[in-house]
Amino acid sequence: MASRLLHRLRHALTGDSPGEAAAGPEAEQFPESSELEDDDAEGLSSRLSGTLSFTSAEDDEDQDDEDDEEADPDPLPDGDWAAGEDAERSSPPDGQRGSQLLTRQLQDFWKKSRNTLVPQRLLFEVTSANVVKDPPSKYVLYTLAVMGPGSPGRQPAQISRRYSDFERLHRNLQRQFRGPMAAISFPRKRLRRNFTAETIARRSRAFEQFLGHLQAVPELRQAPDLQDFFVLPELRRAQSLTCTGLYREALALWANAWQLQAQLGVPSGPDRPLLTLAGLAVCHQELEDPGEARACCEKALQLLGDKSPHPFLAPFLEAHVRLSWHLGLDKHQSEARLQALQEAGLTPTPPPSLKELLIKEVLD
Repeated sequence: MASRLLHRLRHALTGDSPGEAAAGPEAEQFPESSELEDDDAEGLSSRLSGTLSFTSAEDDEDQDDEDDEEADPDPLPDGDWAAGEDAERSSPPDGQRGSQLLTRQLQDFWKKSRNTLVPQRLLFEVTSANVVKDPPSKYVLYTLAVMGPGSPGRQPAQISRRYSDFERLHRNLQRQFRGPMAAISFPRKRLRRNFTAETIARRSRAFEQFLGHLQAVPELRQAPDLQDFFVLPELRRAQSLTCTGLYREALALWANAWQLQAQLGVPSGPDRPLLTLAGLAVCHQELEDPGEARACCEKALQLLGDKSPHPFLAPFLEAHVRLSWHLGLDKHQSEARLQALQEAGLTPTPPPSLKELLIKEVLD
């Protein structure tokens, strides 16, 4: 099997077409129709080493969780996303070289995408996949790195999702965008072998390509359901941790949610950036970092601008005044704006705090 894959790799790298390969003396011994079978997939996860790490459980006899089953992913549609096609064509049998090729493909694709008309192109990479046993259910949790424009040394944002989350996203988008979604493949469910290393590796690649396809279509990239998929679970967990006083853990989630929203490049909801900044400000203040808390308030006030009074405006002004006084910095402009709102009867005296705002905010 290894020699067969090596033979196909040589033809792919030299640009030979399937017709030309069949004309050679080795055509009968290595037919182009030969594909990677389920039983021959033992080397697949090793070829992804360095890019994908996972834990697996060889429980073929167990009945898997109903939302965590799928069949091998469908072939990618031609011309849908060049990176997915290149990745399938250039997977060598050696694990280390496979990892280097995949990394180089990501870098090459990123360079090409910067010169296209697409304003924002994200790259996705499954960095880990762990089997979670939560009796009576059992599922695989996939952690993806989300990489976008910015400084090369910038740490990518991360999300952790299970198969049911991807399936729900696919189902919702299919209902709303039948035309664009018709050309996008999604891994089907399967009844067995859901927790083997080979299945997890294949599913991980399929999820990377699925999200890449969605981001390549402007109509889908701006869909609210896609924005919710990336941001909403992070905001809910961050809000819950903040309300229970776990500020350090919540701070990491708020920061990750802010980075996700910045990389997505489209609004994830009218108030979500402001809510994220409120969470960051509260956590920084509770962790005795008033300088960072004040910077979050200033960023929020810039987003609010001179628009009509917003429910977040007075709480941010009040926090900015208090933090500026604590740091010995100028607070007169914010103080004057807050006083004008109170005199006009547009906000109570005193206004609600940012923490109260976070507790009452309903995320849906």
